Amino acid sequence: MTTLPDTATRLPSPRSRAYRIIRLAGRSLAYCAALAPVAVFALVAAPVGRSDAAAARWRALRTGLLGAPPVAGPGRRPGPVAVAGHGLLSLLLGVTALVPLGVELLMVLRGVLYGIVDPGPYTHSWGGPTRAGAWLAHFLVGLPMAAAGLVTLVGIAAVHQRLTRGLDGARPAPWLIPVTLLIALAGALLFVAWTHQI
Repeated sequence: MTTLPDTATRLPSPRSRAYRIIRLAGRSLAYCAALAPVAVFALVAAPVGRSDAAAARWRALRTGLLGAPPVAGPGRRPGPVAVAGHGLLSLLLGVTALVPLGVELLMVLRGVLYGIVDPGPYTHSWGGPTRAGAWLAHFLVGLPMAAAGLVTLVGIAAVHQRLTRGLDGARPAPWLIPVTLLIALAGALLFVAWTHQI
């Protein structure tokens, strides 16, 4: 008697599209979480003559965490002004990334763990009056928001890693800095709109 393999419990293959998407989302989430602290380090390090150390951290973050290939060609030693400018743009993106990172945290707390975090009563909750109904409703409402947050984090990480290539002498695309500023502006407007809702 032969048994069929249980495909429902098998993990995605490293070559599968789902695995690559999950891995990219996880790496981008970790990368965006590190943006603001590394940017602050760069802004402190550049004026005191530690530009090389700050640039090395950006390279390590880009290649080690995102898995981006190193920039081909001779490496360039960026000066303190370039590193400080990069640190400032990185800080803008890092602070903006806090919005989708917060969305992911809320999905865990108010979606996955809703019935544990909110003890009830659930009479006026979405999906109420039962705990199971409210929990399921909050989880299902949180799924598209969490997906949108992850897509945003992937986009922020992609824009930032292109910015970081400029520290190695790669010529930046003309749209890169305006898009970075537009992302920061959109994040600020979204945050202000959210604060008016609470």
